[in-house]
Amino acid sequence: MAIWKYHKIPFLFFVASCIFYIGFAYHITRTDTAQLLLLYIALFLFAYKIIKTSGFNFKLLVLFAIAFRVLFLFAIPNLSQDFYRFIWDGRLILEGFNPYLYTPDSFINGGKFPVDSAQELYNGMGSLSSSHFSNYPPLNQLCFVIANLFPGQSILSSVMGLRLVIIAADIGTLYFGKKLLERLKLPSSRIFWYILNPFIIIELTGNLHFEGVMIFFLIWSLYLLHTRKWQWAAVILACSISVKLIPLMLLPLFFLWFTSNKLKGQTEKLGFLKLILFYTIVIATTLLLFLPFFSMEFVTNYSKTVGLWFGNFEFNASIYYLVRAIGYAITGYNEIAIIGKILPLISVVIILGFSFLKQNNSLPKLATSMLLALTCYLFLSTTVHPWYIATLVILSIFTNYKFPLVWSLAIVLSYLAYSNTTYSENLWIIGLEYALVFSIFVWEVFIKKRPLVS
Repeated sequence: MAIWKYHKIPFLFFVASCIFYIGFAYHITRTDTAQLLLLYIALFLFAYKIIKTSGFNFKLLVLFAIAFRVLFLFAIPNLSQDFYRFIWDGRLILEGFNPYLYTPDSFINGGKFPVDSAQELYNGMGSLSSSHFSNYPPLNQLCFVIANLFPGQSILSSVMGLRLVIIAADIGTLYFGKKLLERLKLPSSRIFWYILNPFIIIELTGNLHFEGVMIFFLIWSLYLLHTRKWQWAAVILACSISVKLIPLMLLPLFFLWFTSNKLKGQTEKLGFLKLILFYTIVIATTLLLFLPFFSMEFVTNYSKTVGLWFGNFEFNASIYYLVRAIGYAITGYNEIAIIGKILPLISVVIILGFSFLKQNNSLPKLATSMLLALTCYLFLSTTVHPWYIATLVILSIFTNYKFPLVWSLAIVLSYLAYSNTTYSENLWIIGLEYALVFSIFVWEVFIKKRPLVS
């Protein structure tokens, strides 16, 4: 009772948050935009008050974070349908099929039902997913398999399995994130701006997006790197890549971490040798994880599927929509096929700039470069689903930048696209979202020029 006596206010906000999370998990759909916005904004306010009024009581905040996630355990995701494909892929592997070689359409249209609940899963994933080969890397596929081993053959049992994997990853991120913050002599309480962030809880635990597992391996890798266990850091970074490919674009940023003469008193030659070995371990481990699925057909299908994200899909974009509008004005057509090839090249140039022009020889500097490089990549992307910015949120806790936290609140506006039957975006709403994000971004990065850490 002593904990209640001294923490009455955070407990009250905790109870209110539980009620709202239950409403979010079991009663809201993505077409209920007014309720969705109100609950989302209220949960952000409650999370802020919990963190600020708790005195950063670590055990109490951990208890709250786990409790919020457990509330979602029996809920079918209501803001995303991707989980149907996750379950499909996992069950397909258990039946002995390679998910990179078959589309769901190829089975169902041929009158074949290779997995339990095939028709329900097929209907749930939607035509966009069912018509393409799987684009989820091998460790992500392993998570899908593990989830389908959860007792019971229902979709709910598999959803529970997926959710437990993601909750376990969040606990791992909490553990290594706290240890890394302590080693950097930063307040360990910063980890709760990620762990208690309603965006993280809803998008990862609630909607079953595996950025949480990718982030767990990424933070573990950075922790190992900081403790000078760079060989193991390379292996764990490969695991992160094998959940989601995004960390691949971060590899150039490690150049000056290893080659800087100021790092650990080493020579530039020795640093360069370590860099080559680091990259070799990352690439070799990644290829090894892909090996069970390898075939030339796999290479063709996988590269084609990944390429679709740059030249075919568009959602919640910023700079791309502006360039697209200019293209419409000049040619009268949607020039995504051209723009979708140019913008990634600009992203590559920016990443290389952060790699060779920034002194990424300390963890805060490296995290800052990662944060800004990924931010620029997302600003230039044709597709920015809400869960994509989870990596920005975790990296921000190692810097003084707050714009990812603002974005994690503002990005709920992207769900307003589902308020109409055609799921068409209101560009004024998207403009509002990015006006908020760009304003804070420009203020922090170019005007205020915040130091890397306090």
